[in-house]
Amino acid sequence: MKVLRLAVICVTLTVATGVVAAERTYVNPVGGDIRMGDPFVMKYKNSYYLYGTTAGDGFKCWSSANLVDWKPLGYAYRRAESSWGGKTYWAPEVVHYKDKFYMVFSCQPAETEKFSTRICLAVSDNPQGPFKDYRAALFDLGYSCIDGHIFVDDNGAPYLFYDKVGSVGEPWKGAEHGHLYGIIYAVKLKDDLSEIIGEPIKCTEADAKWELSVTPGHTPTRCNEGAFVLKHNDTYYMTYSANHYADPLYGIGYATAKSPLGPWAKSSDNPIVKKDLSVGVSGPGHNSITTSPDGKELFMVYHAHANIEKPSGDRTVNIDRLVLEKDGGLELIGPTRSPQPMPSGAK
Repeated sequence: MKVLRLAVICVTLTVATGVVAAERTYVNPVGGDIRMGDPFVMKYKNSYYLYGTTAGDGFKCWSSANLVDWKPLGYAYRRAESSWGGKTYWAPEVVHYKDKFYMVFSCQPAETEKFSTRICLAVSDNPQGPFKDYRAALFDLGYSCIDGHIFVDDNGAPYLFYDKVGSVGEPWKGAEHGHLYGIIYAVKLKDDLSEIIGEPIKCTEADAKWELSVTPGHTPTRCNEGAFVLKHNDTYYMTYSANHYADPLYGIGYATAKSPLGPWAKSSDNPIVKKDLSVGVSGPGHNSITTSPDGKELFMVYHAHANIEKPSGDRTVNIDRLVLEKDGGLELIGPTRSPQPMPSGAK
């Protein structure tokens, strides 16, 4: 495909004179010894804040000025004695909304033996926290939910995207016995984010061949999860991940719509991010999207298996350029393991 190397404005690797500058480079994974799944980066003022699935009792946070070098800030959210949740703290995301910072995440009560998670919200005056419980659980429709994502439209209307998850049969016994599933839903939120409005609408579920494939020896999974939504012109883009997080075939696709509530149509180019064992990339997935320091480039932030020989929940943080094609499609320049130019505007 012919790629128009544009992101928000353009991908530029030259100085104003048109002469290629001698630039510092980065190599994936970034962040040194950071280990996390589900990395989410929020850009606020001149800093980036990184959150992810990192601890059993909450979420830690890192900051950066360039998306590559990350400084640990400690816990952004940590469960308290009075907290609704007690374990299975997964996939935090933070949105700056009406002068507050809201963290959306999933967890389950400590006393629950059977897997049963719900979406929760915490709030803070600062991006690094401390975040305190705001709504836990945010809603309860009688099924497990993970991977909450809050998208605020141009008109200020907030929407929640999340995954309904569960199992059919006994997939832990093998593919012939059943499968895990994940279905992405969207629903409007009240203006203060305190409640959902109306019935959630189904966005996507696993139905493409690449989403249904299973590596022998891995858990059979029919899953769409980890939605991230952005808008360009009059089109909404939703990136999502498919397959099981510990499977090398875990990858990223995208869908488009004319409304946050859909209907959503998956791209025929999916997956746009997939394993490349030749360069050492296994199970790339669960992404967020942000801009370079000068706002001229889009970057996808995603995790990948730390050990491609033993793919598991041990994952690293990676960043690569995301470009918008002339036909409106998305393409990742990667996944990479070779030296790449630093994000534009990075010091």
